[in-house]
Amino acid sequence: MTWLTELLRRPTIAWWDLLDIAIVSFLIYELLLLIRGTRAVQMALTGGFLIGLFFLSRWLGLETVNWVIRNLATYVVFAIIVLFQSDIRRAMAHFGRAPLFRYFERVQSTDETIEELVTTATNLASRKIGAIIVIERQIGLRNYIEGGIPLDAMVTYDLMASIFLPGSPLHDGAAIIQGDRVAAAACFLPLSVSPKVSRELGTRHRAAIGLTEENDAVAVVVSEETGSISLVLDGDLQRGISSDALRTELRSLISRRRRMRLPRALVRTPVN
Repeated sequence: MTWLTELLRRPTIAWWDLLDIAIVSFLIYELLLLIRGTRAVQMALTGGFLIGLFFLSRWLGLETVNWVIRNLATYVVFAIIVLFQSDIRRAMAHFGRAPLFRYFERVQSTDETIEELVTTATNLASRKIGAIIVIERQIGLRNYIEGGIPLDAMVTYDLMASIFLPGSPLHDGAAIIQGDRVAAAACFLPLSVSPKVSRELGTRHRAAIGLTEENDAVAVVVSEETGSISLVLDGDLQRGISSDALRTELRSLISRRRRMRLPRALVRTPVN
């Protein structure tokens, strides 16, 4: 009964102990949400198996097994960083979009800029001219901007229409908006490799999904085949959106005010 007596003599749990447990529980919960449905789940199961095998080898006195696991631990960490760099980048971006960091959000596009973007998308859709416009929010898109043609010009319908005019050197690729200005055009974006993406979607839609999977940017895509307008956020695609709905969503997602709370949730439809 000695072990029971020692267990009952445990020190009193203070409020900071509860806070410590709550923080760790929250981090574990967020980690499980991030890896759910990804290949990192298999890696986590393998890691749990190795940890269990490590303690089992110590308990059973299996010195060789224990030595192998201890020496492989350092190399496993580097292997995880290399193999799962995209998942780690997506996880860091997810934490960076927490409400706490909204205080540091930069001033966003004005209503005039949003109106120019809506006019551009509507007119291009009516003429069935393909286009992809990416709007930078809290997470910077400098890597993609540097890979395109720098413009640094005010957002206007005439400029956007000339960028996506068929036969224009800037037609292929995306135009990236920073604040109230077109930072660059002909920017190449990463294509989504998610098996959930419908096969009906073309390169523009896959590029918009691939980019927004990694950061908090908003993408507006005009289909060249159907002339429909799509809005993409967090890797989720809303197809066939009207100009009025597009204006409303952009105003709610891209505001001049620095807000601590999250913007109004985007109405999403599955991409499969």
